[in-house]
Amino acid sequence: MTKRIEARFEQCRAEGRAALVTYVMAGDPDPETSLAILKSLPKAGADIVEFGLPFTDPMADGPAIQAAGLRALKMGQDTVKTLDLIRRFRAEDQDTPVILMGYFNPIFVYGVDRFLVDAREAGVDGLIVVDLPPEEDDELCLPALKAGLAFIRLATPTTDDKRLPTVLSNTAGFVYYVSITGITGAATPDFGKVATAVERIKRHTPLPVVVGFGVKSGAHAAAVAEGADGVVVGSALIDALKGTLDGQDRATAGSVEAVTKLVKELSEGVRSVAKRAAA
Repeated sequence: MTKRIEARFEQCRAEGRAALVTYVMAGDPDPETSLAILKSLPKAGADIVEFGLPFTDPMADGPAIQAAGLRALKMGQDTVKTLDLIRRFRAEDQDTPVILMGYFNPIFVYGVDRFLVDAREAGVDGLIVVDLPPEEDDELCLPALKAGLAFIRLATPTTDDKRLPTVLSNTAGFVYYVSITGITGAATPDFGKVATAVERIKRHTPLPVVVGFGVKSGAHAAAVAEGADGVVVGSALIDALKGTLDGQDRATAGSVEAVTKLVKELSEGVRSVAKRAAA
C-alpha cells in the first residue's frame, strides 16, 4: 500500500514541486457529503488525502476539527463506516494515497488485527495516530508496517536532535512536521523557520517531509512549499465547509464547492513555486 505514497512523491518530484496533502473529517457533516468531498479532493488538486477518524477526545485538534468530529459522531460515523467510505472512494480512484488520521482508542476498540486487515482491504495506505509515541510501537506501528501500511510519525519544533532519531524509527511514507507548538488551526507558522526545520529533519531521514498546522491560503501553501516536500491543510478546509452549513449543521448545495474552491487555490499556490523554479 505504501507504493501509492512513494509513487505520488516521485511524481511530484518529477514535476519539480511539493505535494498538496488535504485533511477532511470522515462523515462530516454527513456520510454522503463527506464521500462527495473526498472524491472531489484529487480532482481539485490534492495529491494525498488524509481522512480523519472521528473521536470524542482529540487532544491535538483545534476547535474546527473538534467540531467536525462531533458533527460526524452525531451522524453516527464510526470506524466501520469510515472504512466503508474509503472503500467507496477506491471504487473510482486507485491512485490517490489515503492516510487515515486519528487516535488509538477507536482502533483499539475495533481490534488492532481486525482493523489492519479491514483498512488494507478498504484501500488505506497509511496511518497517523497522534497519541502513540515510539515507545508504544508494539501496539500498532510494527503490526501496521507488517501489514503493509505506512506508519507516519509527527515531529514538532520541540523535537530536538537527540529525540528525533527515536521519533523517526519505524516511520514510513513521509514525516509530518508540525510547524507550530499547539493545536491544529491555532496559529500561522513562521514560514522563515520552516525550511530550516525541514533541513534538520532531513539530516536524519531520507523520507519526504511535509509541513502542516496553520496553513490557510494559497500564499501560505506557496511559502511552505518553498522548503518542504509537501504542504498539509486541514482546519481551513473544514472552516470552508462549516461556512456553508445551515442552522442545523446540514450540508447545502455549496458545501462541496466551497471545499474544492479552496483546494484549487492551495494547489495553485503549491504549483506556483514549481513555476518560479522552472523559470
